[in-house]
Amino acid sequence: MNERSSPQVAVSAPAAPAPFPWVRLLLHPAHSLPTTAAAVGLGSALALHDGVFSFPRAVLAFLASWFIHVAGLFWENYWLLTRHAGLREHPELADAVARGALSLAALRRVTFTWLALGILTGSLLLPAAGVMAPVFGAIGIIAAAGYCAGPVSWTRLGIGEFIFLAMFGVVMVVGAYYVQAAPFLGHPGSGEVVRAALPFRAFVIGLPLGAIINNVMLVDDLSDIAVDRAKGWRTRPVCWGVGPARLEYVGWLLVAYALPFWFWRGLGFSAWILLPLATLPLAAAAVRQLYTTPPADVEPLSPRTATLGLFFSVLLAAGIVLSR
Repeated sequence: MNERSSPQVAVSAPAAPAPFPWVRLLLHPAHSLPTTAAAVGLGSALALHDGVFSFPRAVLAFLASWFIHVAGLFWENYWLLTRHAGLREHPELADAVARGALSLAALRRVTFTWLALGILTGSLLLPAAGVMAPVFGAIGIIAAAGYCAGPVSWTRLGIGEFIFLAMFGVVMVVGAYYVQAAPFLGHPGSGEVVRAALPFRAFVIGLPLGAIINNVMLVDDLSDIAVDRAKGWRTRPVCWGVGPARLEYVGWLLVAYALPFWFWRGLGFSAWILLPLATLPLAAAAVRQLYTTPPADVEPLSPRTATLGLFFSVLLAAGIVLSR
Protein backbone atom coordinates (compact mmCIF):
# COMPACT_ATOMS: atom_id res chain seq x y z
CA MET A 1 0.00 0.00 0.00
CA ASN A 2 1.45 3.40 -0.97
CA GLU A 3 2.01 5.87 1.82
CA ARG A 4 -0.23 8.90 1.63
CA SER A 5 0.99 12.35 2.43
CA SER A 6 0.16 13.98 5.73
CA PRO A 7 -3.31 15.51 6.15
CA GLN A 8 -3.79 18.91 4.50
CA VAL A 9 -5.14 21.26 7.14
CA ALA A 10 -5.42 25.02 6.83
CA VAL A 11 -3.65 26.83 9.64
CA SER A 12 -2.98 30.52 10.05
CA ALA A 13 0.43 30.23 11.70
CA PRO A 14 2.16 27.07 12.95
CA ALA A 15 2.63 27.07 16.67
CA ALA A 16 5.94 26.25 18.28
CA PRO A 17 6.39 22.53 18.97
CA ALA A 18 4.97 21.58 22.34
CA PRO A 19 5.76 18.53 24.45
CA PHE A 20 2.11 17.57 24.93
CA PRO A 21 1.68 15.41 21.81
CA TRP A 22 4.71 13.32 22.74
CA VAL A 23 3.53 12.84 26.30
CA ARG A 24 0.08 11.98 24.97
CA LEU A 25 1.52 9.40 22.60
CA LEU A 26 3.82 7.89 25.20
CA LEU A 27 1.17 7.51 27.87
CA HIS A 28 -1.87 6.58 25.75
CA PRO A 29 -3.29 4.16 26.27
CA ALA A 30 -2.43 4.77 29.92
CA HIS A 31 -2.53 1.05 30.59
CA SER A 32 0.40 0.22 28.30
CA LEU A 33 3.10 0.41 30.98
CA PRO A 34 1.27 -1.31 33.90
CA THR A 35 -0.02 -4.13 31.72
CA THR A 36 3.46 -4.84 30.40
CA ALA A 37 4.77 -4.75 33.96
CA ALA A 38 2.00 -7.12 35.05
CA ALA A 39 2.87 -9.71 32.39
CA VAL A 40 6.61 -9.60 33.09
CA GLY A 41 5.83 -9.62 36.81
CA LEU A 42 3.92 -12.89 36.52
CA GLY A 43 6.83 -14.54 34.71
CA SER A 44 9.20 -13.19 37.35
CA ALA A 45 6.97 -14.42 40.20
CA LEU A 46 7.05 -17.91 38.69
CA ALA A 47 10.84 -17.65 38.39
CA LEU A 48 11.02 -16.70 42.07
CA HIS A 49 8.73 -19.63 42.90
CA ASP A 50 11.09 -21.98 41.04
CA GLY A 51 14.28 -20.50 42.50
CA VAL A 52 15.58 -19.05 39.21
CA PHE A 53 14.73 -15.37 39.69
CA SER A 54 17.11 -12.70 38.37
CA PHE A 55 16.19 -9.06 39.03
CA PRO A 56 18.49 -7.54 36.35
CA ARG A 57 17.16 -9.86 33.65
CA ALA A 58 13.57 -9.23 34.77
CA VAL A 59 14.14 -5.47 34.36
CA LEU A 60 15.68 -5.96 30.92
CA ALA A 61 12.76 -8.18 29.87
CA PHE A 62 10.30 -5.50 31.00
CA LEU A 63 12.13 -2.69 29.20
CA ALA A 64 12.52 -4.61 25.94
CA SER A 65 8.82 -5.57 25.99
CA TRP A 66 7.65 -2.08 26.85
CA PHE A 67 9.84 -0.35 24.26
CA ILE A 68 8.49 -2.59 21.50
CA HIS A 69 4.94 -2.12 22.76
CA VAL A 70 5.32 1.68 22.76
CA ALA A 71 6.82 1.54 19.25
CA GLY A 72 3.64 -0.28 18.20
CA LEU A 73 1.50 2.47 19.75
CA PHE A 74 3.46 5.17 17.90
CA TRP A 75 3.12 3.18 14.67
CA GLU A 76 -0.64 2.81 15.11
CA ASN A 77 -1.06 6.56 15.59
CA TYR A 78 1.16 7.29 12.58
CA TRP A 79 -0.93 4.89 10.51
CA LEU A 80 -4.18 6.51 11.61
CA LEU A 81 -2.92 10.04 11.00
CA THR A 82 -1.77 9.22 7.48
CA ARG A 83 -4.28 6.61 6.24
CA HIS A 84 -7.42 7.67 8.13
CA ALA A 85 -6.88 11.33 8.97
CA GLY A 86 -10.44 12.25 8.02
CA LEU A 87 -11.88 10.06 10.75
CA ARG A 88 -10.17 12.13 13.47
CA GLU A 89 -10.15 9.18 15.84
CA HIS A 90 -7.72 11.09 18.07
CA PRO A 91 -8.63 14.75 17.41
CA GLU A 92 -5.98 16.17 19.70
CA LEU A 93 -3.22 14.48 17.68
CA ALA A 94 -4.70 15.58 14.36
CA ASP A 95 -4.90 19.15 15.73
CA ALA A 96 -1.27 18.91 16.89
CA VAL A 97 -0.27 18.01 13.33
CA ALA A 98 -2.27 20.97 12.05
CA ARG A 99 -0.60 23.34 14.52
CA GLY A 100 2.86 22.04 13.69
CA ALA A 101 3.34 20.76 17.22
CA LEU A 102 3.58 17.20 15.91
CA SER A 103 5.44 16.24 12.74
CA LEU A 104 4.52 13.02 11.01
CA ALA A 105 8.11 12.60 9.86
CA ALA A 106 9.28 12.98 13.44
CA LEU A 107 6.63 10.53 14.60
CA ARG A 108 7.93 7.99 12.11
CA ARG A 109 11.50 8.52 13.32
CA VAL A 110 10.49 8.19 16.96
CA THR A 111 8.64 4.96 16.16
CA PHE A 112 11.81 3.39 14.82
CA THR A 113 13.86 4.88 17.66
CA TRP A 114 11.70 3.12 20.25
CA LEU A 115 11.85 -0.06 18.20
CA ALA A 116 15.64 0.22 18.12
CA LEU A 117 15.67 0.71 21.89
CA GLY A 118 13.65 -2.48 22.27
CA ILE A 119 16.01 -4.42 20.02
CA LEU A 120 19.07 -3.01 21.80
CA THR A 121 17.70 -3.84 25.23
CA GLY A 122 16.70 -7.31 24.08
CA SER A 123 20.19 -7.89 22.71
CA LEU A 124 21.52 -7.51 26.24
CA LEU A 125 19.64 -10.71 27.06
CA LEU A 126 21.48 -12.76 24.40
CA PRO A 127 23.97 -14.26 26.90
CA ALA A 128 21.08 -15.36 29.13
CA ALA A 129 18.52 -16.39 26.52
CA GLY A 130 20.62 -17.25 23.47
CA VAL A 131 18.64 -17.86 20.31
CA MET A 132 15.34 -17.40 22.14
CA ALA A 133 16.03 -13.68 22.73
CA PRO A 134 15.57 -12.73 19.05
CA VAL A 135 12.67 -15.20 18.80
CA PHE A 136 10.73 -13.44 21.56
CA GLY A 137 11.69 -10.06 20.12
CA ALA A 138 10.56 -10.98 16.61
CA ILE A 139 7.20 -12.21 17.91
CA GLY A 140 6.71 -8.91 19.73
CA ILE A 141 7.64 -6.82 16.69
CA ILE A 142 5.38 -8.81 14.36
CA ALA A 143 2.49 -8.52 16.83
CA ALA A 144 2.97 -4.75 17.20
CA ALA A 145 3.53 -3.95 13.52
CA GLY A 146 0.78 -6.23 12.27
CA TYR A 147 -1.94 -4.82 14.50
CA CYS A 148 -3.09 -2.14 12.05
CA ALA A 149 -0.70 -2.09 9.09
CA GLY A 150 -1.62 -3.51 5.72
CA PRO A 151 -4.63 -5.25 4.19
CA VAL A 152 -4.07 -8.39 6.28
CA SER A 153 -3.57 -6.68 9.65
CA TRP A 154 -4.81 -8.40 12.79
CA THR A 155 -7.70 -5.94 13.03
CA ARG A 156 -8.81 -6.55 9.44
CA LEU A 157 -8.62 -10.29 10.05
CA GLY A 158 -10.71 -9.89 13.20
CA ILE A 159 -8.09 -11.37 15.56
CA GLY A 160 -6.64 -8.22 17.13
CA GLU A 161 -8.04 -9.00 20.58
CA PHE A 162 -6.64 -12.52 20.52
CA ILE A 163 -3.20 -11.20 19.59
CA PHE A 164 -3.29 -9.12 22.76
CA LEU A 165 -4.43 -12.13 24.77
CA ALA A 166 -1.54 -14.19 23.40
CA MET A 167 1.08 -11.47 23.89
CA PHE A 168 0.15 -10.40 27.42
CA GLY A 169 -1.09 -13.78 28.60
CA VAL A 170 1.57 -16.04 27.10
CA VAL A 171 4.51 -14.55 25.20
CA MET A 172 5.58 -11.86 27.67
CA VAL A 173 5.16 -14.20 30.63
CA VAL A 174 7.05 -17.06 29.01
CA GLY A 175 9.75 -14.71 27.75
CA ALA A 176 10.29 -13.15 31.17
CA TYR A 177 10.51 -16.58 32.77
CA TYR A 178 12.84 -17.99 30.12
CA VAL A 179 15.46 -15.24 30.26
CA GLN A 180 15.69 -15.71 34.02
CA ALA A 181 15.53 -19.50 34.18
CA ALA A 182 17.60 -20.55 31.16
CA PRO A 183 21.06 -19.76 32.63
CA PHE A 184 20.19 -21.78 35.73
CA LEU A 185 18.87 -24.78 33.82
CA GLY A 186 21.11 -25.05 30.74
CA HIS A 187 23.62 -23.34 28.48
CA PRO A 188 21.67 -20.90 26.26
CA GLY A 189 24.84 -19.06 25.27
CA SER A 190 25.95 -22.10 23.25
CA GLY A 191 22.85 -21.90 21.06
CA GLU A 192 20.88 -24.45 23.08
CA VAL A 193 17.15 -23.99 23.57
CA VAL A 194 16.73 -24.78 27.25
CA ARG A 195 13.51 -26.76 27.24
CA ALA A 196 13.43 -26.95 31.04
CA ALA A 197 13.04 -23.15 31.01
CA LEU A 198 9.82 -23.50 29.00
CA PRO A 199 7.57 -25.36 31.47
CA PHE A 200 3.88 -25.80 30.74
CA ARG A 201 2.86 -23.68 33.75
CA ALA A 202 4.71 -20.68 32.29
CA PHE A 203 2.44 -20.86 29.22
CA VAL A 204 -0.78 -20.84 31.24
CA ILE A 205 -0.10 -18.85 34.41
CA GLY A 206 -0.62 -15.54 32.58
CA LEU A 207 -3.84 -16.50 30.81
CA PRO A 208 -6.07 -14.73 33.38
CA LEU A 209 -4.20 -11.49 32.69
CA GLY A 210 -4.47 -12.12 28.95
CA ALA A 211 -8.23 -12.55 29.30
CA ILE A 212 -8.57 -9.25 31.17
CA ILE A 213 -6.32 -7.38 28.70
CA ASN A 214 -8.47 -8.81 25.92
CA ASN A 215 -11.35 -7.02 27.65
CA VAL A 216 -9.37 -3.76 27.64
CA MET A 217 -9.25 -3.96 23.87
CA LEU A 218 -12.89 -4.99 23.72
CA VAL A 219 -13.93 -1.84 25.58
CA ASP A 220 -11.84 0.32 23.25
CA ASP A 221 -13.54 -1.35 20.31
CA LEU A 222 -17.00 -0.78 21.79
CA SER A 223 -16.35 2.96 21.98
CA ASP A 224 -14.98 3.05 18.41
CA ILE A 225 -17.56 1.02 16.47
CA ALA A 226 -18.25 3.70 13.86
CA VAL A 227 -14.62 4.58 13.13
CA ASP A 228 -13.51 0.95 13.18
CA ARG A 229 -16.20 0.06 10.65
CA ALA A 230 -15.02 2.96 8.46
CA LYS A 231 -11.44 1.68 8.66
CA GLY A 232 -12.51 -1.82 7.68
CA TRP A 233 -11.51 -3.29 11.03
CA ARG A 234 -13.41 -6.45 11.94
CA THR A 235 -13.53 -6.04 15.71
CA ARG A 236 -15.97 -8.03 17.83
CA PRO A 237 -18.41 -5.12 18.33
CA VAL A 238 -18.31 -4.35 14.58
CA CYS A 239 -18.97 -7.97 13.63
CA TRP A 240 -21.28 -9.05 16.44
CA GLY A 241 -22.86 -5.90 17.82
CA VAL A 242 -22.98 -4.36 21.28
CA GLY A 243 -24.93 -7.07 23.13
CA PRO A 244 -22.70 -10.03 22.19
CA ALA A 245 -19.59 -7.92 22.83
CA ARG A 246 -20.79 -7.19 26.35
CA LEU A 247 -21.43 -10.89 26.90
CA GLU A 248 -17.91 -11.62 25.65
CA TYR A 249 -16.53 -9.20 28.24
CA VAL A 250 -18.32 -11.09 30.99
CA GLY A 251 -17.20 -14.42 29.52
CA TRP A 252 -13.52 -13.45 29.60
CA LEU A 253 -13.87 -12.34 33.21
CA LEU A 254 -15.37 -15.73 34.08
CA VAL A 255 -12.38 -17.40 32.43
CA ALA A 256 -9.96 -15.17 34.36
CA TYR A 257 -11.54 -15.99 37.72
CA ALA A 258 -11.95 -19.71 37.02
CA LEU A 259 -8.31 -20.31 36.08
CA PRO A 260 -6.84 -19.83 39.59
CA PHE A 261 -8.93 -22.80 40.75
CA TRP A 262 -7.28 -24.91 38.05
CA PHE A 263 -3.87 -23.61 39.09
CA TRP A 264 -4.68 -24.72 42.64
CA ARG A 265 -6.21 -28.14 41.97
CA GLY A 266 -4.51 -29.01 38.68
CA LEU A 267 -1.04 -27.43 38.72
CA GLY A 268 -0.11 -28.00 42.34
CA PHE A 269 -0.09 -24.44 43.65
CA SER A 270 -1.38 -23.86 47.16
CA ALA A 271 -4.64 -22.11 48.01
CA TRP A 272 -2.71 -18.82 48.06
CA ILE A 273 -3.15 -18.84 44.28
CA LEU A 274 -6.79 -17.88 44.88
CA LEU A 275 -5.80 -14.43 46.17
CA PRO A 276 -7.00 -12.71 42.95
CA LEU A 277 -10.58 -13.54 43.92
CA ALA A 278 -10.32 -10.52 46.24
CA THR A 279 -10.71 -8.34 43.13
CA LEU A 280 -14.19 -9.71 42.35
CA PRO A 281 -15.91 -6.51 43.59
CA LEU A 282 -13.85 -4.52 41.08
CA ALA A 283 -14.89 -6.90 38.32
CA ALA A 284 -18.55 -6.62 39.31
CA ALA A 285 -18.33 -2.83 39.25
CA ALA A 286 -16.74 -2.95 35.80
CA VAL A 287 -19.52 -5.14 34.46
CA ARG A 288 -22.13 -2.81 35.93
CA GLN A 289 -20.47 0.17 34.23
CA LEU A 290 -20.33 -1.75 30.94
CA TYR A 291 -24.05 -2.43 30.96
CA THR A 292 -25.17 1.00 32.19
CA THR A 293 -23.03 3.14 29.87
CA PRO A 294 -23.78 3.81 26.19
CA PRO A 295 -21.10 2.24 23.97
CA ALA A 296 -19.91 5.62 22.69
CA ASP A 297 -19.17 6.73 26.28
CA VAL A 298 -17.66 3.51 27.62
CA GLU A 299 -13.98 4.37 26.92
CA PRO A 300 -13.20 5.26 30.60
CA LEU A 301 -13.87 1.59 31.38
CA SER A 302 -10.74 0.70 29.39
CA PRO A 303 -8.18 1.98 31.95
CA ARG A 304 -10.46 0.76 34.72
CA THR A 305 -10.32 -2.76 33.27
CA ALA A 306 -6.54 -2.44 32.95
CA THR A 307 -6.37 -1.47 36.63
CA LEU A 308 -8.40 -4.56 37.45
CA GLY A 309 -5.88 -6.62 35.47
CA LEU A 310 -2.97 -5.03 37.34
CA PHE A 311 -4.49 -5.70 40.79
CA PHE A 312 -5.44 -9.22 39.72
CA SER A 313 -1.89 -9.89 38.52
CA VAL A 314 -0.26 -8.47 41.66
CA LEU A 315 -2.35 -10.81 43.81
CA LEU A 316 -1.76 -13.73 41.45
CA ALA A 317 2.00 -13.08 41.59
CA ALA A 318 1.81 -12.98 45.39
CA GLY A 319 -0.09 -16.27 45.37
CA ILE A 320 2.55 -17.84 43.13
CA VAL A 321 5.40 -16.76 45.41
CA LEU A 322 3.55 -17.77 48.59
CA SER A 323 2.95 -21.21 47.12
CA ARG A 324 6.67 -22.07 47.49
